[in-house]
Amino acid sequence: MIEVQQLRRSFGPIIAVDGISFSAAKGEVVGFLGPNGAGKSTAMKMLACFLRPDDGTASICGRDILSDPIGVRQALGYLAENAPAYNEMTVAGFLHFVCDARRIVRSDRRKALDRVVSLCAIESVYHQTIDTLSKGYRRRVGLAQALIHDPPVLILDEPTDGLDPNQKHEVRRLISAMAKDKCIIISTHILEEVEQVCNRAIIVARGRILADSTPKELTEKYQCSLTEVFRKITTTKKSA
Repeated sequence: MIEVQQLRRSFGPIIAVDGISFSAAKGEVVGFLGPNGAGKSTAMKMLACFLRPDDGTASICGRDILSDPIGVRQALGYLAENAPAYNEMTVAGFLHFVCDARRIVRSDRRKALDRVVSLCAIESVYHQTIDTLSKGYRRRVGLAQALIHDPPVLILDEPTDGLDPNQKHEVRRLISAMAKDKCIIISTHILEEVEQVCNRAIIVARGRILADSTPKELTEKYQCSLTEVFRKITTTKKSA
């Protein structure tokens, strides 16, 4: 479902993503891990067609990010690190706006709204304006807009950021429930989250992939916790 081929992106002299390649299939939940500045969010923005790569390409469900960005967006649900929203809109108004953009109409719209409002547990704030919401509820609204068209591929940048422990548990449970029918990439700093919901971990530093394996295989190989594995891999000379 996702094929990435030598993807590169620089910002002036800074190389943010340095020729990464990987693939991910239906049923996989891939944890995309790395220290701050590793290139995770930049890579996700390129996959979601928000940034154009300097070199290389990628495809989502067979649709190329360079030649068919509209097709990519149709197949993809994207939750950005700082998901934009219109503060003056109510949650209901914002989700209807997303439905307009996605061309979800009539009975399909009602079904889509009912589904994501329940899945993301935002019934209690549905008629509030977005500027009155807590960070946790804003995150849930961002997740709802990513899910509203029921895409086969999800790219979620820090999906549980700002949520309390109960909310984190519910979002992780939701991701696990969706996993069998979708291909999901999650960027997170919470290694516990990777162990709970991901069946694969890609560790990046300085724009390069340093490890790509299951969490269990990584802990067995290095004979330590995933947190210690992360530190060992991202502080070696390879990432210096």
